[in-house]
Amino acid sequence: MPTPSYLLEFAIAELFVQTSMSGRITLADRYGLQAALLTGYLSDEERFAIDRLLYAVCKGRVKMVDELSTLAVA
Repeated sequence: MPTPSYLLEFAIAELFVQTSMSGRITLADRYGLQAALLTGYLSDEERFAIDRLLYAVCKGRVKMVDELSTLAVA
């Protein structure tokens, strides 16, 4: 029986790229990561990407911000 997928396909990969480029992880991103981890249905690649994001935060390469989005509103 296949495992259910509750995340959008490539959501973790997109979050990884967006966070790596901006150097910031938002409140909404953190809630999304928390939800992904709590589902328990992550692939090895997704777990590795989350581990790398957390490592970058610990090393100061990525800052946690209390904004909901990193998108600039024009």
